[in-house]
Amino acid sequence: MENTSNNQCFDDYEIKVAVVILNWNGRKILQEFLPSVVKHTTGKQTKIIIADNGSTDNSLKFLSQKFPDTEQIILDKNYGFAGGYNRALKKIKAKYFVLLNSDVEVTENWLEPLVSHLDENSNVAACMPKILSYRQKMHFEYAGAAGGFIDKYGYPFCRGRILTNIEIDEKQYDTPVDVFWTTGACMIVRSSVYSKINGFDEDFFAHMEEIDLCWRIQRAGYSLMCIPQSKVFHLGGGTLKTDNPKKTYLNFRNSLFMLVKNLPEKKFKITVFIRLFLDFLSAGIFLLSFKFSHFTAVVKAHFHFYKSIKTLKKKRKDISEFSKISEMSNIYPKSIVLEFFKSGKKLKFSEILFK
Repeated sequence: MENTSNNQCFDDYEIKVAVVILNWNGRKILQEFLPSVVKHTTGKQTKIIIADNGSTDNSLKFLSQKFPDTEQIILDKNYGFAGGYNRALKKIKAKYFVLLNSDVEVTENWLEPLVSHLDENSNVAACMPKILSYRQKMHFEYAGAAGGFIDKYGYPFCRGRILTNIEIDEKQYDTPVDVFWTTGACMIVRSSVYSKINGFDEDFFAHMEEIDLCWRIQRAGYSLMCIPQSKVFHLGGGTLKTDNPKKTYLNFRNSLFMLVKNLPEKKFKITVFIRLFLDFLSAGIFLLSFKFSHFTAVVKAHFHFYKSIKTLKKKRKDISEFSKISEMSNIYPKSIVLEFFKSGKKLKFSEILFK
């Protein structure tokens, strides 16, 4: 990155905020969503950077012609979400990194509340805005909503979205709150903390890597927040559709990776055993529903998991060396899946109790 003569000093950083958008063959998406980012992202100490994951669709030429004020980091191939961001962020000297999906429409003053909260709260390592659906503006969006959580078996859910039940935004979750995970669709994180915990786990490639990152951030002694005074709209499903078997494979595999790496010693064996059993039931449902590609995806995920156990145990040991906290108090102590079906698939976040 180039230095500019009017840059102030932010410790050892060149700029204060780097808004980094990871792109892979997303020219059409950038054409639709990048204008809002350029329009509503201001400040001399803020830069918009496109990190390109080896695109072949003329994305870079398009950016140079239409958005010359944005910067580019060019990677030689597609390293996935985790690897792409790790490589790009190593090239950027900013106090705060904003990880922003290319299919997010931001709003006026979207960035200021997030930056201000980090400025004023040194114990907070990362924040996210309220995420609403780009297609249905009054609804929360699946990937983050108003803040992410997980249950005791590692199943993720959000304020405003329990599994497939997505709530209408009626300002019921407009209070800033500590969360378990901040969404990779739009999050701001301290670069020092990101570096301290070695960024994303690249073995995840894509999906659930931000939950693993956030778990490690909390184990290092920091907290995470959703700041609903910042609002963005997310299209979602731009890379892999919900019904894509590859997405099924990544979610099942990566969830097991995350649990083995981060669960406390006294819980991890029994929890992983139960989770394996639940995955077996899920595979059976796919089979009985004639969703053979998804059944195969679950089997493949488990095969890869067993093959990776030795590596995962080493990672577990490495994480424990910098961890200040082993057991999280903000994990939902029940099965969110069971509670969801008991409710008739109408469960709302406001109806669940964490104690």
